[in-house]
Amino acid sequence: MTGDDALVLASAADGVATLTLNRPDKANVLSAAMMDALEDALLAADADPDVRVIVLAARGRIFCAGHDLAEMRAHDDEARYAALFARCSRMMATVRRVKPVIARVQGAAVAAGCQLVATADLAYAVEGAKFGVNGIDLGLFCSTPSVALSRAVAPKRALELLLTGRLIPATRAAEIGLVNAAVPADRLDAVVAEAAAAIAAKLPAAIGLGKDLFYRQLECDLDEAYALAGERMAANLGDPDTKVLIDAFVAKR
Repeated sequence: MTGDDALVLASAADGVATLTLNRPDKANVLSAAMMDALEDALLAADADPDVRVIVLAARGRIFCAGHDLAEMRAHDDEARYAALFARCSRMMATVRRVKPVIARVQGAAVAAGCQLVATADLAYAVEGAKFGVNGIDLGLFCSTPSVALSRAVAPKRALELLLTGRLIPATRAAEIGLVNAAVPADRLDAVVAEAAAAIAAKLPAAIGLGKDLFYRQLECDLDEAYALAGERMAANLGDPDTKVLIDAFVAKR
């Protein structure tokens, strides 16, 4: 698909790439084709030397309603299901590997849609947005979304959503740390732009090193985390651009 018919619309300006889920008539569900399109768009933005930040947005009333259940049930085959979830997991892992990703959430994000928000590095939502992992309402525990959710919020908060299927408002999502802030609809673009601009203004090498280190150290025990962080910080200090900024700062004191 091309142009306005593309599953994911891509644009870039001032160091910020905006990737927009473009199936509002289908609640922007993560069909196999949508996941392929989104991963391709993420990788293309990451490879663009002019892009420093990626904003993930969506058209329509709903940010993302999760997996395409009709597509899934069209093939009653456990191997196909496993392949689909593996495909989704690879796409989510790509979000974590590329340049900083900010989710701009203009509407409901549920099931794998909530997983996508939890996976993004930062997320800002309109106050009226709803969040949940409500597959349990259909007898399907949101196992793969639980991976991202359990890493974004405290375990008991995650399990409350996973076991009850309850949807929470954006204000509550902000309280538990699923999103950074819940804002009025007329402020969403400005808040996202402000965060994107702040990141885009920093040294790309330091941002890339820092994002990778942050997620890697979360999986380590304390001693391993500090050892890895120390190695990365030493490497960061050796970067010529970092040296220039630090020397300029020291000279002002």
